Amino acid sequence: MKIKLLIVTSILSFVAYSQKKDTTNINRTDSFSSKIFQLGEVTISASPKNEMTDRITQENMETQNRFEVSRSVNMLPGVFLTSSGTRNESMVSIRGFDLRAVPVYMDGVPVYVPYDGYVDLARFTTFDLSAIDVSRGFTSMLYGPNSLGGTINLISRKPYKKFEYDGSLGLINTNGYKGNINVGYNFGKFFVQGGISYLHRESYIMSGEYTPHAHENGGNRENSYRSDQKTNLKIGWTPNEKNEFVLGYIKQKGEKGNPVYAGDDKLNSLYSKPRYWQWPFWNKETYYFLSNTKFNNNSYIKSRIYYDIFKNSVSSYDDSTYTTQKKPYSFQSWYNDYTYGGSIEYGTSIFKKNELKLSTHFKEDIHRENNINEPVRKIEDNTINFAIEDILKINHKLIVIPGIGYSARKNIKAEDYNSTTKEIFNYAKAVTSTAFNGQLGAFYYIKENHKISATASRKTRFATIKDRYSYRMGTAIPNPDLNPEISDNFDLTYISKFFKNLSFQTSVFYSHITNAILSVSNVQPGKSQMQNTGSAEFKGVEFSAKYDILKNLLTGANYTYIERHNLTNPTILFTDVPSTKVFAYVQYKPIKQINIIVNSEYNSFRYSTSYGTKAPAFTIFNTIISGKIWKHINIETGVNNLFDKNYMLTEGYPEEGRNFFVTLRFYNHN
Repeated sequence: MKIKLLIVTSILSFVAYSQKKDTTNINRTDSFSSKIFQLGEVTISASPKNEMTDRITQENMETQNRFEVSRSVNMLPGVFLTSSGTRNESMVSIRGFDLRAVPVYMDGVPVYVPYDGYVDLARFTTFDLSAIDVSRGFTSMLYGPNSLGGTINLISRKPYKKFEYDGSLGLINTNGYKGNINVGYNFGKFFVQGGISYLHRESYIMSGEYTPHAHENGGNRENSYRSDQKTNLKIGWTPNEKNEFVLGYIKQKGEKGNPVYAGDDKLNSLYSKPRYWQWPFWNKETYYFLSNTKFNNNSYIKSRIYYDIFKNSVSSYDDSTYTTQKKPYSFQSWYNDYTYGGSIEYGTSIFKKNELKLSTHFKEDIHRENNINEPVRKIEDNTINFAIEDILKINHKLIVIPGIGYSARKNIKAEDYNSTTKEIFNYAKAVTSTAFNGQLGAFYYIKENHKISATASRKTRFATIKDRYSYRMGTAIPNPDLNPEISDNFDLTYISKFFKNLSFQTSVFYSHITNAILSVSNVQPGKSQMQNTGSAEFKGVEFSAKYDILKNLLTGANYTYIERHNLTNPTILFTDVPSTKVFAYVQYKPIKQINIIVNSEYNSFRYSTSYGTKAPAFTIFNTIISGKIWKHINIETGVNNLFDKNYMLTEGYPEEGRNFFVTLRFYNHN
């Protein structure tokens, strides 16, 4: 309650302040779009032509009402929204690769969970971000290890005026609300940026098309509550034109329920033995230091140092009352992980037509877990990475970008627990894993606004702690000696702009994966094991276009088609990614103060299990209307899932039905 009152009080205070004193000229009808915090970027070149990433700005996120990272990046081609229904986690896949192969960063600092390499992107809200950079396939070597399928970098904000603020208050049916405020002061050589946000849902409402099941009767989805609170603070010092230093702090606090399986797959063990899980807390705390020092006009050195804490708990209950824990499958489990590390990047352009960059990374991951009445066991890894990336400007039309890298992961400690003897003992010592990465890209500017690129890369992913050591609730055998997965990625892309109002991009991509880590059944009777036994290929095409039809009418769309083939065992299907996805929108401004958006998304069916259970195809529509009601205040209202479609990202876990929202936004900058 205190945090809710703090948000409301702060917002009202700053709105009142702006009405009395602020005279900033607002020359747009949307809420503000922050300038990018450049020290938080990881870019291939300082030039404005970034050859490697797609960017979603804060304006894009707000305009499309996307306040979760997963649903924001889902607007891009090649990106698919996915869901782990059994853990109530929101994730994405990029060109067929899940988040174990697509690490997530905050201002270039890794924030993915050490244990399994995943991160629940629904816990990462967008209220305090200036942009999200997404790279696919050809990813800067400067990010470090494990970027086998791409990267996602969340970029925070930096104030560029003396005093900046923005925020919002919103209601979401049913029983949902959100609020945030961001404040920045720029004193010339110093700046301070801070923010706080809160998002709460008692539950989400299901589609009227939903047919009741034994464990879900429809209406408000059982055990679908969530709360997410985030606080951030960043302090920067720029003593002169050659130096910049930043200290950052982020604290996230979350809790959530886990809706019960409500599907028809009788081969799924959850059909007859449902899980009654809740997550009392899902908390992260990140401390980091960033610096950039320019030696002269040609050379610089950047550093990142970080310490990241991740704590969560899951409670398994006896039944849907969520009150008792007496049955054999009930438990209370805790994770208490932390990571520390850093990186140094050196860049120089002392050679003519050449920008050379070198980086080194070090990362220590410590995973600690225990169930109630059990001792804590610890697993510890460290990872190092060295990389070189070069930008060769052959002439004014052709740029060639080669890169090479080396990574190694060493297991320091791995403890196991024998529940019979109640003793902790060590796993067999795992050998150090090593990996070599390399890539080459050519970017040719045919003429103004027309570019073609061809890239090839070999990237790797180390097996996670969970891959190597998890018993998977008694159904698996650990395998500490897993080798890295390898993917050879190829991409051909054409980007163009016609008549100043039509932008077009198309890509063809192909990935061949070897040493793929797959679960092999019945290694022992009734038990599986993760092994390097797989090879696979992912291939597809992407199209995107944006057309300014009239001065006040804009439309855009993107299309992705992908095929994923398990070459080792074609009968074992890849899951969670549809073969076809289409995203489209129309934006119309009948008058300067009013903005109307209609967007739609189509997904073909996707497999939810390796033996063929499907989540059906779906099409959903959303509408958003925003209006400027005062100089520094906008109001937005809209409907998600306009036609109340009953759809699923994972079979047995229906998504939200038709829901309404209203948001009041305020700001003092353009």
